[in-house]
Amino acid sequence: MIQLNTKRQFVYFIAVVLVIILGLASRKYSNFLPTFLAENAGDTLWAMMVYFGFRLLFVGKRILTAVSLSFLFSFGIEFSQLYQADWINQLRATILGALILGKGFLLVDLIRYTVGIVLAAFLDKLSLKYNN
Repeated sequence: MIQLNTKRQFVYFIAVVLVIILGLASRKYSNFLPTFLAENAGDTLWAMMVYFGFRLLFVGKRILTAVSLSFLFSFGIEFSQLYQADWINQLRATILGALILGKGFLLVDLIRYTVGIVLAAFLDKLSLKYNN
């Protein structure tokens, strides 16, 4: 069980949960979304979830720390998709494995991750500005 020691950690936890719900909904109901959103929302929201997850774990650190870790993690996962060994492809064939590891390298995903991380950091900075 995660123990949330501060109000800020609780906010980041809620942000993670909400972004996960939105991300899963963007996949499940993609046929109801405009094409641009259907194609880009999932990966953008995934990167936002990564950012808020790092903020939850490292609540006392600067935003730049979470941004840097989010880029390293997200880009690392994407570049790992260039590795196509049987054992990791079997993991990717599972629902959870596909959600975490993806399936195949796409350069456009790096752009989607960048947008998601920058957007999350912007919302975070805005939230900190108005809640302090």
